[in-house]
Amino acid sequence: MDSNERPIKFLDLARERIRLRHLSYTTEKSYIAWIRRFIIFHGKLHPKEMGEEHIVAFLSDLAVRRNCSPGTQNQALNALVFLFRHILNRDVGEFKGIMWSRRKRRVPEVMTREEVASVLRELKYHPQKWLIGCLLYGCGLRLSEALHIRVKDIDFGQGFIAIRDAKGNKDRIVPLPKKLVGPLRKQLSVAEGIHRHDIKAGYGRVSLPFALSRKYPNADREWAWQYLFPSTKLSRDPRSGDIKRHHIFDTFMDNAVKRAARAAGLSKRITCHTFRHSFATHLLENGRDIRLIQELLGHSDVKTTMIYTHVAKSPIPRVVSPIDEL
Repeated sequence: MDSNERPIKFLDLARERIRLRHLSYTTEKSYIAWIRRFIIFHGKLHPKEMGEEHIVAFLSDLAVRRNCSPGTQNQALNALVFLFRHILNRDVGEFKGIMWSRRKRRVPEVMTREEVASVLRELKYHPQKWLIGCLLYGCGLRLSEALHIRVKDIDFGQGFIAIRDAKGNKDRIVPLPKKLVGPLRKQLSVAEGIHRHDIKAGYGRVSLPFALSRKYPNADREWAWQYLFPSTKLSRDPRSGDIKRHHIFDTFMDNAVKRAARAAGLSKRITCHTFRHSFATHLLENGRDIRLIQELLGHSDVKTTMIYTHVAKSPIPRVVSPIDEL
């Protein structure tokens, strides 16, 4: 067998195992990319011929020669652990001798309430972008969580939004801001119009989580499963090959927020995630319990939430600089 052919066949097997475990398409792309890099790094040696020392060499190279971040190195580690445990069915070892990237303690970038308002004002010229920005700040959502909201996830009666299959494959609920009830109903009307048009044209399908499409063959055409923020174009599903309507892409909002921040005259580095940081910080400043904020953000460990205590305004008087007393 040609050495250039083996990794391609092996990657097909890897994709199959990833999908059998119902991992997201984003995770699939990430794992396949890291496995491919791992194979190429070791001269296209087949993974079954590699072991713990090959993993150590690859991860150490990422830290030492490529100077990658701890998050990137951990992402690569997760992909290789999956490779050995679930594809090769082998023990991964203890990874002794790895050179780990040093994690820097960073204080998150946060906007003041006035700055949040100014950015949202700039987004208001495009109602859909404004609504997404309001959800990011008003509910503390990650951008991917906002874009993955489906019609059935919004409960106007009980006043909450269900966040499904979020980071760590966890579900949670967040309060539905009263200010957004009207705009959300308008957006649902827009999405429903798009869906009706798709149905008439013979389309109207949407990707479903896990194996629901096989269990409920017609569910992918039901209104309840459609995305709140549908894409402007139909596209081919990368897994099934079927023509479906996905949600809008991340870049749709990423670029809009950067432009809005510049138009608002902000010199800070503002991204979609800054709204989430600001949500947590402002709740802390309002005296909300850290455990409640942890639950709303979907953090597994309260230590992750604690970082916002470093940027929230302290309830005690701030230290006065000696120069201000001259």
